[in-house]
This record gives sequence, C-alpha cells and structure tokens, in this order.
Amino acid sequence: MELKDIKAIIDLMKKNSITEFELERQDSKIRLKRGMGGAPMVQEESYPMAPAPMSAGAPPTIAPPPVAAATGEIEIKSPMIGTFYRAPSPEAGAYVEVGTEVNPDTVVCIIEAMKVMNEIKAEVKGVVTQILAENSKPVEFGQPMFKVRPS
Repeated sequence: MELKDIKAIIDLMKKNSITEFELERQDSKIRLKRGMGGAPMVQEESYPMAPAPMSAGAPPTIAPPPVAAATGEIEIKSPMIGTFYRAPSPEAGAYVEVGTEVNPDTVVCIIEAMKVMNEIKAEVKGVVTQILAENSKPVEFGQPMFKVRPS
C-alpha cells in the first residue's frame, strides 16, 4: 500500500471520528488505530493468506458475521467503510426491497471504497424486512444495513 493511500485513510478516519481501521489484501494487512491525542498508529503485516474470491478487482474483505437481533431477525452489516449504494447504477433498480427473498449469494448492495465498487452479498437466507442504510450515504464497518427474517 502506498503512503498516499494511507494518508487518505487517515484523513477519512479523522473526518468521520473513526478510531480503528483495518484492511486486508492478498498478502498484507494494515491496521490503523488512533491513539493518544488522535494521532494514528500504523501497523502493517505481511502473511500468507488463502486467495479469496474477488469481484471487479476489489480487495478481499472479511465481513462481520450476520447477527440475530432480539426479534430473531438477522442484520446484514457493512464489511467496510465506504459509500452505500442500493443499485448498480443510478438508472437501475435497487438490488433488493423490503419483502425480497434473498439467499447467501444474493447481492444486496454495493459499497464504494477508495474508488472500488464492492458487491455485498446477503450471506443468509430469508426475506428482507428493513433497509437501514440510506442510498449514497457513508456506512461504517459493522454498521447494520439490512434486517432479514430467516427462512
């Protein structure tokens, strides 16, 4: 990762009051954590990783596992920081609506991060009951985007 990319991430962290950021790529991992006085601490590691499926050249990410809410619904959470889009383009229809049946391979949205469009899959089987994120707005890592009633 180049220094200009790290600086851009640090600026986004400051702008959005984010205290931690982690990014994994094929054979490296970077973790940024704002410490005392808001100064970021950078830790970069390289290690062998099994190749992950990639879409449109996007770096592999590890999504937080779907979490069952007290109502029995499962939350689909954002696996990264970026801009949430409900459709593949402004002219196209949304990937899912309330009432849409999804399975683990159903694309539910796109998150744009560092000019890369990342397709996000449901990773659960059920029916969408709520859309929690707003189109074209930023999302945080781990932020709930959808609620799904398992089937």
